[in-house]
Amino acid sequence: MADPRGFLKVTERELPPNRPVEVRLRDWKDTHAHREDGQPFLKEQAGRCMDCGVPFCHQGCPLGNLIPDWNDLVWRGQWADAIDRLHATNNFPEFTGRVCPAPCESSCVLSINQPAVTIKNVEVSIIDEAFARGLVTPHVPERLTGSTVAVVGSGPAGLAAAQQLTRAGHTVVVYERDDAVGGLLRYGIPDFKLEKLHIDRRLAQMEAEGTRFRTGVAIGTDMSWDALRRRFDAVVVATGATVPRDLALPGRDLAGIHFAMDYLTPANEAVRAGTPDVLPEGAPSAAGKHVIIIGGGDTGSDCLGTALRQGAASVTTLAIGKKPPLERPANQPWPTDPILFEVSTSHEEGGERTYLASTVEFVPDAEGNVRALKVAETQYLPDGRRAATPGTEREIPADLVLVAMGFTGPETGVLEEQTGIEITERGLVARGDDYAASLPGVFVAGDAGRGQSLIVWAIAEGRAAAAAADTYLQGSTELPAPVRPRTLALRS
Repeated sequence: MADPRGFLKVTERELPPNRPVEVRLRDWKDTHAHREDGQPFLKEQAGRCMDCGVPFCHQGCPLGNLIPDWNDLVWRGQWADAIDRLHATNNFPEFTGRVCPAPCESSCVLSINQPAVTIKNVEVSIIDEAFARGLVTPHVPERLTGSTVAVVGSGPAGLAAAQQLTRAGHTVVVYERDDAVGGLLRYGIPDFKLEKLHIDRRLAQMEAEGTRFRTGVAIGTDMSWDALRRRFDAVVVATGATVPRDLALPGRDLAGIHFAMDYLTPANEAVRAGTPDVLPEGAPSAAGKHVIIIGGGDTGSDCLGTALRQGAASVTTLAIGKKPPLERPANQPWPTDPILFEVSTSHEEGGERTYLASTVEFVPDAEGNVRALKVAETQYLPDGRRAATPGTEREIPADLVLVAMGFTGPETGVLEEQTGIEITERGLVARGDDYAASLPGVFVAGDAGRGQSLIVWAIAEGRAAAAAADTYLQGSTELPAPVRPRTLALRS
């Protein structure tokens, strides 16, 4: 273990400071300072790991990350061994170490009576140090199997499946309909949360290993799904859950109301082009506007940080539910992942957060643009449903409204039409316990089969689906399969 008395000597969490708000609002760079040479506290924080006998942090992490192992190695300064242990279970710790909400920390045994070990910061420090020291190198397969696999979608699930299958010796081609690889990592998450250099340097490793990427190809349109199946020995569907959840209320068709991704994607495209102030034609901008964000999750936080950088006059985030508690409630005991009030880096930067706010109507101006939102206080009904409280309505001025209420599932229409593949009652691609879809040789990983979830689940499912596909192609596999899929009823 690390320092046997570390958790007794160091009882508080310490994290590297974020960049000052007034500085980071002037650019789109990472708000965090993850890696600093000679971080004096990193060894101490890693040394707080207790070697607790039953490491519940494993239970909290869908990947089963070997957290006590690499905490110990960081404490000892053995960076090469630390990245080996981290990569043994996680293909992309540079992603999870930045955008995963860290359910492992909620399960940390130390968190029963002390602040949890800074697992997420230790993780991202390991991978950043490994890249800085040249410890991340291609793992070229020793032999080729002669089998070919198509991976549709280049988000974390697709990339994880592709890397695992390439290392198993298969010829893997990743198809992405956008003009660059990464899925929502690329165009859904702003650079101040995940700079794209982290994607690009991992793609360079994957290309050196033999994975091939085809961008600007929409399967179902540019190439039919049946043609894809005929061309490859196996197919992994990792298209994500991209259908946004809407809010069907009076005035929804007014100009100035957009889904979150329709706002974030062009903003991220402009940052990628090096001209963040020059958006694509017709793209919504928050500059000088009163912005309302409906939805208090991570996507809403990304919209907030983006709007502030674009120079919004004001930003208000509306959440329909109650403000979460600051401390773990009794009905969410350790080691469960509790719902707590969190202040993201975007919330640190500005804006107003309003809870128990039920949107009633989008109010128009004379030209057909949104002018305001009519909201009312949320009430909880005896059956658990939520509704607007009559008589509490008020208007909030709005020039731009962003609907950030999550996603309902994947786009399955063309896939189902062209292949007859089975779809669940929730509109997800149906799959069995081996990640296999209803069509021979087709496997489903990540949000396409699970529904909207965390990046750590996407990577875990990509790895497991790769093991299932390898077994289908070779009869057996040596690839790890960290998780069983969530299977749901077929649509009646």
